Amino acid sequence: MRSTNRQWILRKRPTGDIQPGDLELVERSKPVPKKGEFLVRNVYLSLDPTNRIWMSDMEQYMPPVGIGDVMRGGTLGMVEISNHPDYEVGDLVVPGLGGWQDYTIGAASGPMAARKLTRLPGIPMTAYMSALGFTGATAYFGLMDIGQPKAGETVVVSAAAGAVGQIVGQIARIKGCRVIGLASTEAKCNYVVKELGFNACINYKQTDVSKALKKVCPKGIDIDFENAGGRILDAVLENINLHARIVLCGLISQYNAEGPVPGPYNFTNILMKRARVEGFIILDYVHRFDEFMAQMAQWLMTGQVKDRVDITEGLENAVDALQKLFTSANTGKLLIQIAEEP
Repeated sequence: MRSTNRQWILRKRPTGDIQPGDLELVERSKPVPKKGEFLVRNVYLSLDPTNRIWMSDMEQYMPPVGIGDVMRGGTLGMVEISNHPDYEVGDLVVPGLGGWQDYTIGAASGPMAARKLTRLPGIPMTAYMSALGFTGATAYFGLMDIGQPKAGETVVVSAAAGAVGQIVGQIARIKGCRVIGLASTEAKCNYVVKELGFNACINYKQTDVSKALKKVCPKGIDIDFENAGGRILDAVLENINLHARIVLCGLISQYNAEGPVPGPYNFTNILMKRARVEGFIILDYVHRFDEFMAQMAQWLMTGQVKDRVDITEGLENAVDALQKLFTSANTGKLLIQIAEEP
């Protein structure tokens, strides 16, 4: 239990890769909850590609983090002090976007209201930041609502060994699809094929992606769950089927770009194949979270879905750890462990 509150503060908007001085770790007084509030001790912090978007002053789905403000981020923690009748000391909660800090003042209502969690037997606490959190929900609603998979179809997943990609591929497998992953190393390719049940995986750093897709997708691509963008998306578009669905979840290859990003050059194939491209943000599905939780919990508890996390210890290491997302150094969901689990 700390007596102060460490916070990562955004000092400058990054240009290209995040540089020293863009964020600063400061130490401030521990916040005190008012009447109707409660204090959450953050245990885990989620690191996501969207963290880089939030640092930029660009049009996006939420206002950018302000200069001088605490860096935004999803957390999972425990109620340490409560002045609200519905939240008790010891409750496990997701306090909205708790931020890159040791402590968060939780809200009981509004768009960022804290959500209480009930631990399921045999499910680790980290799963509530991964397969049972926004990551899993992103995979579930993106594939099921937008992709609308049908048994026998071919699904391609970029960043297949990442937080969202690993879950997408397993759901597609459960739905009877043929699942092809794209990953940056042979180790990651082996992981998604041998441990997660993908049918094949392409190491995009060591091969011509378009030619490789033609080989492993002889009947073409019906659904693309896109996390990468850039040349990978271009190669997928070259191989899509009639009425293919492109589920646009992320474009991580472009987030650190310093200028306009070219392409995709095969955009005309969307017209020729009458394909549908749809972007989505998981915040649009928060009202259906119970539906997702019930199904994903069943899959996890029966072993149909496996969940891998990549944990870095220490809030002080958050900036360095975030870079792993952009160098493909992580496998699974990237988390910072801020404090010991209760």
